[in-house]
Amino acid sequence: MYKYYNNNPHNRHIDDCTLRALSLLTNRSWNEVYEELSYLANQDSLMMDSVVFIEDYLDDRYPRECHYSKTIGEFANEYPYGKYAVTTNGHITAIIDGIIYDTFDPSNRIMRCAWKIK
Repeated sequence: MYKYYNNNPHNRHIDDCTLRALSLLTNRSWNEVYEELSYLANQDSLMMDSVVFIEDYLDDRYPRECHYSKTIGEFANEYPYGKYAVTTNGHITAIIDGIIYDTFDPSNRIMRCAWKIK
């Protein structure tokens, strides 16, 4: 199941999927996540939306599980409980208790990996 979600402080539809997903999953504001990721990415001389940076950030904090042939919708149906950050090619989304939260419905996209957020 999909539910529209956009917590961008100015309600913009921009490439801020990492900030939207992580702020929802960690119960922090968009600005708090932006500040943290900006600081950490700067330390590594990476862009805060690069796949390498985001996957390393998530790996340092949460357990990873990869499903390279499953869609995001299938994953959401198979994991009806818990919070997950789920990546797909060029995007990250939040799943909470089987509901996909995003600015569009990525259910049919093939996922890469999921991190269980505690």
